[in-house]
Amino acid sequence: MPNEHSPVDVLRDGDGATRRDRGGLHVACIMDGNGRWAGRRGLPRTDGHTEGEENLARLVRVAVQRDIGYLTVFGFSTENWRRPRPEVRHILGLHEKLFGRVAELNELNVRIQWIGRPFDSREARTPRYVQRAIHKAIQDTAANTGMTLTVAFDYGGRSELVSAVEKAREDQDGITTESISRNLYLPDLPPVDVLVRTSGERRVSNFLLWQAAGAAIYFTDAPWPDFDAAELDAALALVPAS
Repeated sequence: MPNEHSPVDVLRDGDGATRRDRGGLHVACIMDGNGRWAGRRGLPRTDGHTEGEENLARLVRVAVQRDIGYLTVFGFSTENWRRPRPEVRHILGLHEKLFGRVAELNELNVRIQWIGRPFDSREARTPRYVQRAIHKAIQDTAANTGMTLTVAFDYGGRSELVSAVEKAREDQDGITTESISRNLYLPDLPPVDVLVRTSGERRVSNFLLWQAAGAAIYFTDAPWPDFDAAELDAALALVPAS
């Protein structure tokens, strides 16, 4: 059961329009607790990550039913490369599988996109086979007109902001709120309406620091593999009606 709701701000843009008017709600999820879910069952951590990937597929279907416009999930952070190599290899394989669910995404009319350090940047670490899976998924779902699923892979909010500021310096207007927004990894990604963090943690972990400013935050003790439709509905309840 959901256990804690944070205070809710009125989610309005500068012109007074609610974010709900910007093409559908934007839900962002920090999918934490896969390893703990497995540990409580006496299973290897990798089994927790596998179940977490399966739960994401289930949640995508629920989000489509809820008419959510944008679902963004934190798949792999810039800090996650420090994890044990066997665990990292397993997670990479799961992401290759995730980006390979094209038939399912097309069935749901879901468009997939990716956010993270550009593949041609010096700091990028995404393996070529995952890059190929990402490119193919984006291409094969580009014509879909329903929900947009954005997977953050090799992503860090601070890295994104540093990149945006460096590019904004070359803008004719200099470094401004608008020029930084234009130079984010995905400039068209709308502001986050509600940020979800599972598994009892009470932090945002370097995720969408710019886009989530002013978002409601939903914390739950449920680990990611147990995050279900009831939890999602509780998170959505934090967003003021239009």
